[in-house]
Amino acid sequence: MTVVRFTPEGLMQPTPYAHVAVGTGTRQVHVAGQIARRADATPVAPDDLTGQVAQALRNTAAGLAGAGATFDDVVRLTFYVVGWAPEKIAAFMTGVDRVAEEIGLPTPMPPASLIGVDHLFEPDVLVEVEATAVLD
Repeated sequence: MTVVRFTPEGLMQPTPYAHVAVGTGTRQVHVAGQIARRADATPVAPDDLTGQVAQALRNTAAGLAGAGATFDDVVRLTFYVVGWAPEKIAAFMTGVDRVAEEIGLPTPMPPASLIGVDHLFEPDVLVEVEATAVLD
């Protein structure tokens, strides 16, 4: 296995993601920030954080697949969320849960950061997802 994920003792537990990932492959895959757009650039789920998280993760899965990777190969996820506030966690996690099985998102998820931002590059974009994977 190229990636081993775990949460060592002394770090907050439980969390929906592993705190540490060790990748031992030779190829790195970096998927640029994915948003809730279809391949033809049509927006998906305007004003709906749950729907945008789900679509952005689907697009991330497609980017990984294009490089021959899956979420099993991911060592790091970064989520940028517009206007983040703790009360948005339920909508955010519902979006994750909505597509987890469909895209093969492991439980717990790879190490992840959620970063609140004022805005992203288009006014309707509420979330952007970046992924880093390691392959043999």
